[in-house]
Amino acid sequence: MLIVQTGPVAERVRVREIDDDEGRRLVRIVRRDSGSVVTWRRAQMVLLSAQGMDVAGIAKVAFTSEDRVRDVIHNFNADGFSSLYPKYKGGRPPKFTLGQRREVKKIAKSRPTEHGLPFSTWSLAKLADFVVAEGVVDDISHEGLRMLLREEGVTFQRLKTWKASADPDYAVKKARVEHLYAIADREVVPEPGEPEVIFCVDEFGPLNLQPHPGRQWAAVSGKNKEPGRRPRPRRRATYTRTAGVRHLFAAYELGEDKLFGHIKPRKTRAGSWSSAATCAPSTHPMSASRSSVTTSHPT
Repeated sequence: MLIVQTGPVAERVRVREIDDDEGRRLVRIVRRDSGSVVTWRRAQMVLLSAQGMDVAGIAKVAFTSEDRVRDVIHNFNADGFSSLYPKYKGGRPPKFTLGQRREVKKIAKSRPTEHGLPFSTWSLAKLADFVVAEGVVDDISHEGLRMLLREEGVTFQRLKTWKASADPDYAVKKARVEHLYAIADREVVPEPGEPEVIFCVDEFGPLNLQPHPGRQWAAVSGKNKEPGRRPRPRRRATYTRTAGVRHLFAAYELGEDKLFGHIKPRKTRAGSWSSAATCAPSTHPMSASRSSVTTSHPT
Protein backbone atom coordinates (compact mmCIF):
# COMPACT_ATOMS: atom_id res chain seq x y z
CA MET A 1 0.00 0.00 0.00
CA LEU A 2 1.36 3.39 -1.04
CA ILE A 3 1.28 6.14 1.58
CA VAL A 4 1.65 9.71 0.32
CA GLN A 5 3.01 12.21 2.80
CA THR A 6 1.23 15.63 2.65
CA GLY A 7 1.75 18.93 4.42
CA PRO A 8 -0.12 20.21 7.47
CA VAL A 9 -3.88 20.68 7.08
CA ALA A 10 -4.99 24.32 7.03
CA GLU A 11 -7.01 25.46 10.00
CA ARG A 12 -10.70 26.18 9.55
CA VAL A 13 -11.44 29.85 8.91
CA ARG A 14 -13.72 31.18 11.62
CA VAL A 15 -14.45 34.50 13.22
CA ARG A 16 -12.84 35.21 16.56
CA GLU A 17 -14.73 35.06 19.83
CA ILE A 18 -17.20 37.92 20.07
CA ASP A 19 -18.88 39.16 23.23
CA ASP A 20 -22.56 39.89 23.78
CA ASP A 21 -22.28 43.59 22.88
CA GLU A 22 -20.58 42.79 19.57
CA GLY A 23 -23.19 40.12 18.83
CA ARG A 24 -26.07 42.54 19.46
CA ARG A 25 -24.39 45.14 17.26
CA LEU A 26 -24.07 42.62 14.40
CA VAL A 27 -27.74 41.69 14.76
CA ARG A 28 -28.77 45.36 14.63
CA ILE A 29 -26.78 45.89 11.41
CA VAL A 30 -28.33 42.81 9.78
CA ARG A 31 -31.90 43.72 10.79
CA ARG A 32 -31.55 47.39 9.82
CA ASP A 33 -33.69 48.44 6.86
CA SER A 34 -31.43 51.31 5.79
CA GLY A 35 -27.70 51.71 5.33
CA SER A 36 -25.04 50.35 3.03
CA VAL A 37 -25.75 47.00 1.38
CA VAL A 38 -22.03 46.19 1.52
CA THR A 39 -21.99 46.67 5.29
CA TRP A 40 -25.11 44.49 5.63
CA ARG A 41 -23.57 41.61 3.61
CA ARG A 42 -20.31 41.73 5.53
CA ALA A 43 -22.08 41.77 8.89
CA GLN A 44 -24.20 38.78 7.75
CA MET A 45 -21.09 36.76 6.90
CA VAL A 46 -19.47 37.51 10.25
CA LEU A 47 -22.66 36.70 12.16
CA LEU A 48 -23.12 33.35 10.36
CA SER A 49 -19.51 32.45 11.09
CA ALA A 50 -20.01 33.31 14.77
CA GLN A 51 -23.02 30.96 14.79
CA GLY A 52 -20.79 28.08 13.63
CA MET A 53 -21.44 27.94 9.90
CA ASP A 54 -18.45 27.03 7.71
CA VAL A 55 -17.11 29.06 4.82
CA ALA A 56 -18.79 26.99 2.12
CA GLY A 57 -22.21 27.32 3.75
CA ILE A 58 -21.80 31.07 4.20
CA ALA A 59 -20.84 31.47 0.54
CA LYS A 60 -24.04 29.69 -0.55
CA VAL A 61 -26.26 31.79 1.72
CA ALA A 62 -24.58 35.10 0.76
CA PHE A 63 -24.35 34.21 -2.96
CA THR A 64 -20.64 34.95 -3.12
CA SER A 65 -17.35 33.08 -3.37
CA GLU A 66 -15.56 31.31 -0.55
CA ASP A 67 -12.50 33.49 -1.01
CA ARG A 68 -14.65 36.57 -0.44
CA VAL A 69 -16.03 35.09 2.78
CA ARG A 70 -12.52 34.30 4.03
CA ASP A 71 -11.37 37.88 3.31
CA VAL A 72 -14.31 39.36 5.25
CA ILE A 73 -13.67 37.10 8.25
CA HIS A 74 -9.93 37.78 8.27
CA ASN A 75 -10.50 41.54 8.01
CA PHE A 76 -13.00 41.48 10.89
CA ASN A 77 -10.59 39.50 13.07
CA ALA A 78 -7.87 42.08 12.38
CA ASP A 79 -9.76 45.44 12.29
CA GLY A 80 -13.08 44.78 14.02
CA PHE A 81 -16.23 46.65 13.01
CA SER A 82 -14.32 49.23 10.97
CA SER A 83 -13.75 46.52 8.34
CA LEU A 84 -17.51 46.25 7.75
CA TYR A 85 -17.80 49.75 6.30
CA PRO A 86 -16.62 50.28 2.70
CA LYS A 87 -13.70 52.62 2.05
CA TYR A 88 -13.78 53.53 -1.60
CA LYS A 89 -10.66 55.09 -3.04
CA GLY A 90 -11.52 55.66 -6.65
CA GLY A 91 -9.72 57.97 -9.04
CA ARG A 92 -6.10 58.67 -9.75
CA PRO A 93 -3.63 59.74 -7.03
CA PRO A 94 -3.08 63.48 -6.37
CA LYS A 95 -1.23 65.18 -9.22
CA PHE A 96 0.52 67.80 -7.08
CA THR A 97 2.43 67.28 -3.87
CA LEU A 98 1.75 69.18 -0.66
CA GLY A 99 4.84 71.34 -1.19
CA GLN A 100 3.73 72.28 -4.71
CA ARG A 101 0.24 73.20 -3.53
CA ARG A 102 1.62 75.42 -0.77
CA GLU A 103 3.99 77.18 -3.19
CA VAL A 104 1.20 77.84 -5.70
CA LYS A 105 -0.96 79.23 -2.89
CA LYS A 106 1.89 81.47 -1.70
CA ILE A 107 2.47 82.88 -5.19
CA ALA A 108 -1.26 83.46 -5.78
CA LYS A 109 -1.56 85.51 -2.57
CA SER A 110 1.47 87.64 -3.49
CA ARG A 111 1.49 90.61 -5.85
CA PRO A 112 2.88 90.26 -9.36
CA THR A 113 5.00 93.37 -8.82
CA GLU A 114 6.88 91.51 -6.07
CA HIS A 115 8.15 89.15 -8.79
CA GLY A 116 9.12 91.93 -11.19
CA LEU A 117 6.04 91.58 -13.42
CA PRO A 118 4.40 94.67 -15.01
CA PHE A 119 0.80 94.04 -13.87
CA SER A 120 -1.02 94.33 -10.56
CA THR A 121 -3.36 91.31 -10.50
CA TRP A 122 -2.99 87.60 -11.23
CA SER A 123 -5.30 86.06 -13.77
CA LEU A 124 -5.56 82.29 -14.03
CA ALA A 125 -3.65 82.35 -17.32
CA LYS A 126 -0.84 84.55 -16.01
CA LEU A 127 -0.59 82.64 -12.74
CA ALA A 128 -0.50 79.26 -14.53
CA ASP A 129 2.22 80.45 -16.92
CA PHE A 130 4.27 81.86 -14.03
CA VAL A 131 4.21 78.76 -11.81
CA VAL A 132 5.20 76.62 -14.80
CA ALA A 133 7.99 79.02 -15.79
CA GLU A 134 9.29 79.06 -12.20
CA GLY A 135 9.39 75.26 -12.13
CA VAL A 136 6.85 74.91 -9.32
CA VAL A 137 4.82 72.45 -11.43
CA ASP A 138 5.45 70.87 -14.80
CA ASP A 139 2.05 71.71 -16.24
CA ILE A 140 -1.33 72.89 -14.96
CA SER A 141 -4.55 73.90 -16.67
CA HIS A 142 -6.57 76.98 -15.82
CA GLU A 143 -9.44 74.93 -14.38
CA GLY A 144 -7.03 72.72 -12.44
CA LEU A 145 -5.39 75.83 -10.99
CA ARG A 146 -8.75 77.27 -9.97
CA MET A 147 -9.76 74.01 -8.25
CA LEU A 148 -6.38 73.78 -6.50
CA LEU A 149 -6.71 77.31 -5.12
CA ARG A 150 -10.27 76.69 -3.99
CA GLU A 151 -9.21 73.52 -2.15
CA GLU A 152 -6.47 75.58 -0.45
CA GLY A 153 -9.00 78.21 0.67
CA VAL A 154 -8.07 80.94 -1.85
CA THR A 155 -10.64 82.63 -4.07
CA PHE A 156 -10.67 85.63 -6.41
CA GLN A 157 -12.20 88.56 -4.52
CA ARG A 158 -12.89 92.26 -4.79
CA LEU A 159 -10.72 94.04 -2.22
CA LYS A 160 -10.17 97.62 -1.12
CA THR A 161 -6.65 98.50 -2.19
CA TRP A 162 -4.48 101.60 -1.81
CA LYS A 163 -2.61 103.44 -4.51
CA ALA A 164 1.14 102.97 -4.67
CA SER A 165 3.72 105.24 -6.21
CA ALA A 166 4.40 104.70 -9.90
CA ASP A 167 7.66 106.67 -9.78
CA PRO A 168 10.52 104.44 -11.02
CA ASP A 169 12.90 106.33 -8.69
CA TYR A 170 10.65 105.86 -5.65
CA ALA A 171 13.03 103.47 -3.87
CA VAL A 172 16.01 105.82 -4.33
CA LYS A 173 14.06 108.85 -3.10
CA LYS A 174 12.72 106.93 -0.12
CA ALA A 175 16.22 105.79 0.84
CA ARG A 176 17.47 109.39 0.61
CA VAL A 177 14.68 110.70 2.86
CA GLU A 178 15.24 107.93 5.41
CA HIS A 179 18.97 108.76 5.42
CA LEU A 180 18.19 112.42 6.13
CA TYR A 181 15.91 111.38 8.99
CA ALA A 182 18.73 109.25 10.39
CA ILE A 183 21.09 112.25 10.28
CA ALA A 184 18.53 114.44 12.05
CA ASP A 185 18.01 111.81 14.77
CA ARG A 186 21.79 111.59 15.31
CA GLU A 187 21.74 107.94 14.26
CA VAL A 188 24.17 108.54 11.37
CA VAL A 189 27.19 110.86 11.28
CA PRO A 190 26.88 113.14 8.22
CA GLU A 191 29.68 112.79 5.71
CA PRO A 192 31.46 115.78 4.18
CA GLY A 193 29.06 117.66 1.96
CA GLU A 194 25.92 116.32 3.63
CA PRO A 195 23.54 118.69 5.46
CA GLU A 196 23.56 119.20 9.20
CA VAL A 197 20.23 121.04 9.50
CA ILE A 198 17.31 119.33 7.80
CA PHE A 199 13.82 120.60 7.10
CA CYS A 200 11.02 118.19 6.24
CA VAL A 201 8.55 119.87 3.89
CA ASP A 202 5.58 118.15 2.31
CA GLU A 203 2.47 119.42 0.59
CA PHE A 204 -0.80 117.54 0.54
CA GLY A 205 -4.44 118.27 1.00
CA PRO A 206 -7.18 118.01 1.41
CA LEU A 207 -6.46 114.60 2.86
CA ASN A 208 -8.91 112.38 1.03
CA LEU A 209 -8.84 108.69 1.92
CA GLN A 210 -10.88 107.12 -0.84
CA PRO A 211 -10.48 103.33 -1.05
CA HIS A 212 -10.34 102.08 -4.62
CA PRO A 213 -11.84 98.64 -5.33
CA GLY A 214 -9.46 96.07 -6.76
CA ARG A 215 -9.25 92.36 -7.38
CA GLN A 216 -6.72 89.76 -6.32
CA TRP A 217 -6.38 86.22 -4.97
CA ALA A 218 -6.78 86.22 -1.19
CA ALA A 219 -7.52 83.81 1.63
CA VAL A 220 -11.16 83.01 2.24
CA SER A 221 -12.75 85.20 4.90
CA GLY A 222 -15.86 84.81 7.02
CA LYS A 223 -16.79 81.57 8.74
CA ASN A 224 -14.54 79.50 6.44
CA LYS A 225 -11.35 81.46 7.11
CA GLU A 226 -8.23 79.86 8.53
CA PRO A 227 -8.25 79.54 12.34
CA GLY A 228 -6.32 82.30 14.05
CA ARG A 229 -6.14 84.62 11.01
CA ARG A 230 -7.03 88.21 11.90
CA PRO A 231 -9.60 90.01 9.72
CA ARG A 232 -8.40 92.48 7.14
CA PRO A 233 -8.26 96.05 8.49
CA ARG A 234 -10.77 98.54 7.11
CA ARG A 235 -10.31 102.31 6.93
CA ARG A 236 -13.08 104.82 6.60
CA ALA A 237 -13.00 107.31 3.77
CA THR A 238 -13.78 111.03 3.95
CA TYR A 239 -15.58 112.10 0.81
CA THR A 240 -17.09 115.49 1.66
CA ARG A 241 -15.74 118.83 2.85
CA THR A 242 -18.77 120.57 4.40
CA ALA A 243 -16.71 123.08 6.43
CA GLY A 244 -14.43 124.16 3.59
CA VAL A 245 -10.68 123.68 3.17
CA ARG A 246 -7.98 125.60 5.01
CA HIS A 247 -4.28 125.51 4.22
CA LEU A 248 -1.53 124.89 6.77
CA PHE A 249 1.98 125.61 5.57
CA ALA A 250 4.62 124.39 8.00
CA ALA A 251 8.30 123.57 8.17
CA TYR A 252 9.54 120.99 10.66
CA GLU A 253 13.15 121.18 11.81
CA LEU A 254 14.09 117.63 12.74
CA GLY A 255 17.16 118.37 14.80
CA GLU A 256 15.44 120.94 17.03
CA ASP A 257 12.10 119.11 17.02
CA LYS A 258 10.19 122.31 16.24
CA LEU A 259 7.36 123.05 13.82
CA PHE A 260 7.01 126.50 12.21
CA GLY A 261 4.14 127.62 9.99
CA HIS A 262 0.90 129.50 9.53
CA ILE A 263 -2.67 128.75 8.45
CA LYS A 264 -4.44 130.31 5.47
CA PRO A 265 -8.25 130.20 5.24
CA ARG A 266 -8.16 129.04 1.63
CA LYS A 267 -5.62 127.05 -0.33
CA THR A 268 -4.70 128.15 -3.86
CA ARG A 269 -1.96 126.94 -6.13
CA ALA A 270 -0.54 130.42 -6.60
CA GLY A 271 -0.18 131.04 -2.88
CA SER A 272 1.51 127.77 -1.94
CA TRP A 273 5.04 128.51 -3.14
CA SER A 274 4.84 132.18 -2.23
CA SER A 275 4.19 131.03 1.33
CA ALA A 276 7.16 128.74 1.09
CA ALA A 277 9.37 131.63 0.04
CA THR A 278 8.24 133.93 2.82
CA CYS A 279 7.50 131.58 5.71
CA ALA A 280 10.39 129.20 6.22
CA PRO A 281 13.45 131.52 6.01
CA SER A 282 11.91 134.22 8.23
CA THR A 283 10.57 131.92 10.95
CA HIS A 284 13.51 129.58 11.42
CA PRO A 285 16.07 130.99 13.84
CA MET A 286 18.98 129.09 12.31
CA SER A 287 18.33 129.94 8.67
CA ALA A 288 20.42 133.16 8.70
CA SER A 289 23.45 131.66 10.43
CA ARG A 290 23.62 128.21 8.85
CA SER A 291 24.12 127.83 5.14
CA SER A 292 23.96 124.04 4.86
CA VAL A 293 20.15 123.77 4.84
CA THR A 294 18.52 121.06 2.73
CA THR A 295 14.85 120.92 1.87
CA SER A 296 13.63 117.39 1.27
CA HIS A 297 10.30 116.57 -0.35
CA PRO A 298 9.28 112.95 0.28
CA THR A 299 7.11 111.49 -2.47
